[in-house]
Amino acid sequence: MAPITELSHLANPVATSLQLETSASQLDGVPREVEDSVHYETARVLQAAGILLRLPQEIAAQSIITLQRFWVGPDGGSLLEHDAQNAAAAALYLSAKPSAYAVSPRQLITVFSYLATLDKDYAAAATSSSELKSAWRLSETDYETQRDRLYKLEAHMLRVLGFQTHVALPYTLCINYLQALEAFHAPGGPVVAKRAFAHLNDALLSPQLLYLTHQPSALATASIYLAAREVDVKLPEVEWWEVFDVDREELGFLVVAMTSLEGFAAEEKRKWARRKVPLTVEVLRVEIERQRMLEAGA
Repeated sequence: MAPITELSHLANPVATSLQLETSASQLDGVPREVEDSVHYETARVLQAAGILLRLPQEIAAQSIITLQRFWVGPDGGSLLEHDAQNAAAAALYLSAKPSAYAVSPRQLITVFSYLATLDKDYAAAATSSSELKSAWRLSETDYETQRDRLYKLEAHMLRVLGFQTHVALPYTLCINYLQALEAFHAPGGPVVAKRAFAHLNDALLSPQLLYLTHQPSALATASIYLAAREVDVKLPEVEWWEVFDVDREELGFLVVAMTSLEGFAAEEKRKWARRKVPLTVEVLRVEIERQRMLEAGA
């Protein structure tokens, strides 16, 4: 990551072009589209884990961004070296630890073990904890093994990130911008805020890694622009986004990227309808070999 010039609660380090072009996973032979699928699926898992653990959305968002930073670039982590589901757990543990919502290793390991048994229906799991209660009892041997792995992966993740775990989020900026635009006074104003937050949450799952390439101010601005257009709430007719240091080109790119996620999600659902996304090294190797055989016409 390119470091930010000074510590700020409003800015993030931005991924370099080299980091975006090639990842350690691709260098190890993971196809780009499979890598995108794994990243998308682990982001969904983290969202579900955050709900089951009763964590604020900000913690789940920070963990997704931290995990994306870990995987990006030739010097990042490789999906053929670390199970994606274990890396996701480490990212959430790392994000929650310094907050007021720290979770114990046992809680975290149990939730991720439970989610690993599901067939991608994380939304249903997040609305009920009855099955989770029955899965709560891990054997002491399994727990200690997974706990040690969690600690080791957390330490490795910190080294890869250069101990730079700062994550600025666009949610508060989004509210401030809506207030500055007096959007809450317009009919449908609260709906605009709700839709804008939905777009910010969806952007966390984007294969274009929008949170690694754009600052929170730009993400907040694009989410407001898109939400206002969807709800048909009129904003100032001037180029108001420039007040928030966003030019038309960047705004246009982010709006297109945010609107394209629905199509990407639908394609992912179709692609993996009959099998699970490979979230372990073992299953990922099998998937890579399967694709090689298909390409070879075997």
